[in-house]
Amino acid sequence: MANKVPARIAGILINALKSGVVPRVGLEYITVGRKQEIAAILRDIDMIEQGGASFRFIVGKYGSGKSFLLQTIRNHATARGFAVVDADLSPERRFAGTKGQGLATYRELIRNLSTKAKPDGGALPLILERWISGIQTAVRVETGTEGAEFEREVEQRIYAVAGSLEGMVGGFDFAKAVALYWQAYREDDAALKSNVLRWFRGEYPTRREAKDDLGINFIVSDETWYDFLKLFAAFLTGAGYKGLLVIIDELVNIFKIPNSITRANNYEKILTMYNDVLQGKAEHIGFLMGGTPQCIEDRYRGVFSYEALRSRLAEGHFATDELHDLTAPIIRLQMLSQEEMYILIEKLRDIHADLYGYTPRLGHEDLLYFLTVEYNRVGAETHITPREMIRDFIELINILYQNPERSVQEVLGSNSFELAKGGLSEEEVHSDFVDFEI
Repeated sequence: MANKVPARIAGILINALKSGVVPRVGLEYITVGRKQEIAAILRDIDMIEQGGASFRFIVGKYGSGKSFLLQTIRNHATARGFAVVDADLSPERRFAGTKGQGLATYRELIRNLSTKAKPDGGALPLILERWISGIQTAVRVETGTEGAEFEREVEQRIYAVAGSLEGMVGGFDFAKAVALYWQAYREDDAALKSNVLRWFRGEYPTRREAKDDLGINFIVSDETWYDFLKLFAAFLTGAGYKGLLVIIDELVNIFKIPNSITRANNYEKILTMYNDVLQGKAEHIGFLMGGTPQCIEDRYRGVFSYEALRSRLAEGHFATDELHDLTAPIIRLQMLSQEEMYILIEKLRDIHADLYGYTPRLGHEDLLYFLTVEYNRVGAETHITPREMIRDFIELINILYQNPERSVQEVLGSNSFELAKGGLSEEEVHSDFVDFEI
């Protein structure tokens, strides 16, 4: 391998992929294909850094690599100096609801706030501490002042960033909370710090409690959580970050809502965010939302059931399966090609061998034969996904590692693989795959 994967990262990759989940680290070692899609999203990220905003739907069927792409972009954005929040929707987490589901989504997003220095989430306290510390360092270097004069200059710069938020919805109270955190930092008041962080995270249940603890008569709610994301984007930019990227996956959980009015309320919230972005009312913020084709296109329950969204998102007359407009709000993921799948399993073979310290046993012909078996499953043309193939492949190399006395052909020729071939003979399988070359 050109770049040796650290053992800790290799272990995470192999274990996560074997379980059918997307690892949050190390994706750069196994990313293949998706060049056009990634390039389109990276252009969005450039625009966000320059003060713009973006909104994209990433659409692909289960196991197609949708979540993988979202996590790849997440890791790239944090490395670029962005702050990233991400969440999966669920019955408890939606965009709107009568039982605080919108607020629950906000709390999950802020809980997963990540930066380059803290890529695994929970970065809010670190962001605030580093921002204040950075201002103190800058004042010390630039002015050389000490004592009361130094404190005044630091405070002025902190209030300058906070003051820039006051023209936004909820901005005055957000600015007050920032100032309170500076006060707690300066006085080493752990209780006040904790209360301010609770407020930022949307954990105050009532305005009365926030007023009693902080003197702030405003809280995050189902109605205001999107405004808070815009405030965070503005604050983070003032604190030295390039912008805020919001990643929300599993839109299918909106599609699954049985009540049509509740579904419509959720789609109305999406429309509000989408319009904000397209009309230039949001700055330094981008949204990536992942869903299946059905949860987007279904005219009865999907996003397209909400006419105002369908009219904005539906493709024109000229896009086809082969010709895509990657500047459109919906990016549709195609399955990885056979060549790309070959490169991917070759990478996984080498990572597994490095992790466990052995020489890979699977050669070029073995990898081809494995792919032949997978692609010749009954119904594979429409139902096989990279997730399933990766899971099968890791199972194969695990079995070979744990049973060194077994040959590759023995394992590939076991009952499970014979069933996968749909009854084809070995000669037939290879003849069906004869055009596949690397």
